[in-house]
Amino acid sequence: MPAPLILASTSGYRRALLERLGLCFSVLAPGVVETPRAAETPAARASRLAVEKAMAVARVRPDAVVIGSDQVAALDGTVLHKPGDARRAVAQLLAASGKQVEFLTAVAVAHAGGRRCSVELDRTRVRFRRLDEASLRDYVRRDQPLDCAGAFKAEGLGIALFDSIQSEDPTALVGLPLIRLCSLLEHAGVRVLGDG
Repeated sequence: MPAPLILASTSGYRRALLERLGLCFSVLAPGVVETPRAAETPAARASRLAVEKAMAVARVRPDAVVIGSDQVAALDGTVLHKPGDARRAVAQLLAASGKQVEFLTAVAVAHAGGRRCSVELDRTRVRFRRLDEASLRDYVRRDQPLDCAGAFKAEGLGIALFDSIQSEDPTALVGLPLIRLCSLLEHAGVRVLGDG
C-alpha cells in the first residue's frame, strides 16, 4: 500500500498545481512561522522554509510522504512580501517597473517519518515592462494579487506586466515547481507515471 501524500500548505495556488499531476493527496497546514533570519539570502530562506514545512507535517504524519514549498521574491536583493492591500501592491509593482525580479521557489519532500528530506530550488527571473501608476492600479483592481509575492498572478492578467520570463519550470512562478517535484517524488517512492 503506497504511503499517503500530503501537501504541507494552505495555498490554493499550490493545491491547484499539485492537482495537475493526478495524484491522490490531502492538505495539512504546517504551522510554520515564516520569520526571516539575519543575513539569510532569499534562496536560503526559501529552501529552509520549504524543508521546515515538510518536516513539521512529517513529524505528525510519519506514515506519509510530505511536500513543502516556499517562494521568495527579490528585487535588487530586497525581499518582496505579499502586499496585503492594493496600495502596497501598486507600490511593489511601481518599484519593479522596468526591472528584473528573481523568484526563488523551493520544494521539499520528507518521508520515512522525516528521517529523509530532499529539497530543490528553482530560480525564475521576470523582467517587468515599464508601466505607469494608472495602469498598475487598474491591474491590481482587476486581478486582486494581494496574497501573492511580487503583487501579481502570472496565471492571470499578471502576464501582461512582463517583458520576459526566464525559467526551467513554468509552474515555479505560480508557487510549486512541478518538474523538480516529480523527480523528488520518484526518489521518495511515489510514482507520478505508472505502468499504464
